[in-house]
Amino acid sequence: MWRALASNMLTVLAVVMFLAAGVILWGKSQYTAEGPLTEPICLRVERGSNMDRVSRDLEAQGAVDSSAVFRLGARYSEKAGQLKAGAYLVQDGASMENIVDQITRGGASTCGTEIVYRIGVTRSSTEVRELDPVSQKFVELAKFDPAEEETPEAYAEKRQEADTRYRIALAEGVTSWQVAEALKAMDVLSGEVGQIPPEGMLAPDSYEVVPGTERSALLAQMQEKQQLLINAVWESRQPDLPLENPEEMLVLASIIEKETGVSEERGQVASVFVNRLERGMKLQTDPTVIYGITKGKGTLGRGLRRSELRRVTPWNTYVIDGLPPTPIANPGLASLEAAVAPDETDYVFFVADGTGGHAFAETLQEHNRNVAKWREIEAQRNNN
Repeated sequence: MWRALASNMLTVLAVVMFLAAGVILWGKSQYTAEGPLTEPICLRVERGSNMDRVSRDLEAQGAVDSSAVFRLGARYSEKAGQLKAGAYLVQDGASMENIVDQITRGGASTCGTEIVYRIGVTRSSTEVRELDPVSQKFVELAKFDPAEEETPEAYAEKRQEADTRYRIALAEGVTSWQVAEALKAMDVLSGEVGQIPPEGMLAPDSYEVVPGTERSALLAQMQEKQQLLINAVWESRQPDLPLENPEEMLVLASIIEKETGVSEERGQVASVFVNRLERGMKLQTDPTVIYGITKGKGTLGRGLRRSELRRVTPWNTYVIDGLPPTPIANPGLASLEAAVAPDETDYVFFVADGTGGHAFAETLQEHNRNVAKWREIEAQRNNN
């Protein structure tokens, strides 16, 4: 009797173990298999949340078939206690394993709300936008100029959300003074600006920040990046350029940056100034004259007067020979590269052509014709 009972117990135990192994294999296959999502979603993981709450949210949004399997998989992989707050873009078909890896790895949020502080040449703006997970394009919630407009409610609301991301975007051609003044007005930052960095030494780019980022640390980061770019570009320069050192390259790049916003023209504009330097001609470029008047503290807001074109300043390239003593703005990488690799041309003149670009010329006679055309375009615009 006891022998039969023991045999039956062993049989039952074997069946139970077989079934348990089957359940484990089924659970593992469910955990690693393609998920049920048919389109991306944005998963928000709040601070202080836990895997149980996240799994229920995922099940409610149709991202997983079983919140229990999701939690068990997270525990089995020893990641249940590694949950990171943030907003995560979960792609369609994402497996439970992929989602767990995504929300425990951490790093920058990949969806949700983003506040972008844009520092431009003529104005700065703050944009509040949210990523639509389906189209994966940003939808603008609010945009305003903090110097001229009231702060919208959307900005105040999103500033309170823990997963809001922040980015500061510097446009090419802004001056160091403009950057410093804009940073002072950003409530997401802390600390003092300190001494304004040298002109030209801030890399135009997009910088991720978090609330409380020190202004001085951010400026140091911008300077470090620009210095790395300067070093790399100078090493790649063409031979026999009329530039003695990286500082002169930076000055020329800043002039190129201020003279054209058309990327395809940078090499031609660079060739004009390089040709003039090689021939001993004055550069005669308006942006340097303007910098001599404003010192980079804002825009001039009007045309240059004849008296200003004749006035002697260290930056008046209608008067001085060669390059001015300092950059006149912060150039981007493309302008730095154009300064050391200009197009091979015989151009020594250029003037606006009415399309946003410029008409280039090799001779004064040709240039005068281009100038006459431009003045006709200006006259027509003024009459309309």
